[in-house]
Amino acid sequence: MNKKLGSILLSSAMLMSLLAACSQGNNAPATTSPSNTSTTTGETSAPEAAALSEISLPITTERFTMNYWRANDAKLTASLDNFGDMAAYKKKAELTGIDVKFTHPPLGQQRDQFNLLISTNELPDVIYYNWADAVGGPEKMIEDGRIIRLNELIDQYAPNLKKIIASDPDVKKQIALDDGTIYMFPLLKLDALKLNATSGLIIRKDWLDNLGLQTPTTIDEWYTVLKAFKEKDPNGNGKPDELPFTGNWGPGNLTKLHDFAPAFGVIGGFQMNGDKVEFGPIQPGYRDFLETMATWYKEGLIDPEIMTNDGKAFDYKITNNLAGAYQGGVFSGMGKYFNLMRDTDPNFNVTGAPWPVSPDGTAYATFNMENKVLPFGEAITSSADKDKLKYIVQWMDFNYSPEGSDLFNFGIEHESYVKDGNGVKFIDTIVNNPNGLTYDQALATYALSIMDGPINQDTRYLDALLFDDGQRAANAEWMKASSALTLPTIRMTTDEASASTSIMSQVNTYLNETMTAIISGQKPISEFDKMAETIKSMGIDQAIAIHQAAYDRYKAK
Repeated sequence: MNKKLGSILLSSAMLMSLLAACSQGNNAPATTSPSNTSTTTGETSAPEAAALSEISLPITTERFTMNYWRANDAKLTASLDNFGDMAAYKKKAELTGIDVKFTHPPLGQQRDQFNLLISTNELPDVIYYNWADAVGGPEKMIEDGRIIRLNELIDQYAPNLKKIIASDPDVKKQIALDDGTIYMFPLLKLDALKLNATSGLIIRKDWLDNLGLQTPTTIDEWYTVLKAFKEKDPNGNGKPDELPFTGNWGPGNLTKLHDFAPAFGVIGGFQMNGDKVEFGPIQPGYRDFLETMATWYKEGLIDPEIMTNDGKAFDYKITNNLAGAYQGGVFSGMGKYFNLMRDTDPNFNVTGAPWPVSPDGTAYATFNMENKVLPFGEAITSSADKDKLKYIVQWMDFNYSPEGSDLFNFGIEHESYVKDGNGVKFIDTIVNNPNGLTYDQALATYALSIMDGPINQDTRYLDALLFDDGQRAANAEWMKASSALTLPTIRMTTDEASASTSIMSQVNTYLNETMTAIISGQKPISEFDKMAETIKSMGIDQAIAIHQAAYDRYKAK
């Protein structure tokens, strides 16, 4: 099997003190290639000039235009046509001497349009993408000569990202492919726990208060609370119309209920047991999860439309005091409804509930909150002018400098924000926009932080936008959960990814159908044993072995 990852080991001796650790987790010596100039494999020639210690502005006095492709964002398109109209990018062009022409696929079509783009020879200079969605991953993109390796360029021309990599072992491990190749300037969350703990289980605090109940912390307490929501009229309208637990954007099955699976020591996919990879849905705890959810469903504690709710239906149920609890985020699941309900129902109040405690006494999250390097990032394509690579890399690195970080997290000082002690405060342009934009739409006209982009997301942006006590309490509560059940961001070879995808597409379809049938009462809980055996017959052991090998490589980096 061809397990080539798409690039050679580091070749610049200048990287030894900084980036070499990314590729030498096994203590193998660095190798030097006699020729690093091939564009078909995504390699670039190692620069010879002294490495930059800072980005001097302007980056170039010979102004040029760079072509840049990325997905658009509905928050930005509420008032602007493209990212080039954003205040931060306009200011960046002024400071750096480099203009950018943005191209965006239609909203919601970025994956299909990316696949079409990457198959052509008409590539832009830079592509920003969720590289986890790229067929074959960035390894395949490098191997096919679509994007280039950046290690030497970062070492030479990106002092700010280079400093972050050198100072943070987690970033050093997470930013590199298994062979040490760095391929993008990523979306970073160095304060990972706080910034990632922005979604979880949300519950009506005013309903709890009306019934004299406390926020549930165990699965048994959740049953007690949801049962009370169902039977004791917490919305006070005299009608039995409460929906104790609901969900948004139903996928057509009951996988939304996987948020309760950690209470049984499992999650709804691959999970860790120490350093051993397992598949949660074939573990004994998953049977207990299914049995409990089936009881809840039968007793009417789960909205029967949870499988099909769209945004409009979900909004209706929240704003009409029908929904008691759901999964959501501090902005879209809390801040949005605080704003909508402030005038019509001043007693409306939601708070974040802790992840339910598992049998071993630990509250586990369903996603990894310790990831500092996200799969979103900007990569340079093989079509970029080789003579301008040093300028493009400096332009990219600017976002991680103190000035660039403030610009892309907060916007323009005194236009969108002011400094407030050690923090920042968004002013009326953002929080009380004169054009009627919501705060997230308004901030999107100034900065990347409210969306995603090649920056180190600053916690001060989050603090400045958590306007209500319930949001701040939720963030603090969700930070307490453990990520120990979840896998880190692992890399697979092209062959491994192909084999795993082939197995898991079949497994996930079957699992989602069967778990939905058991919870909804169409099949008995005794079907669990058959389900587990069927999943095993589909090749889950091979998929587990693939994930284990990828995890072992990650640990060895």
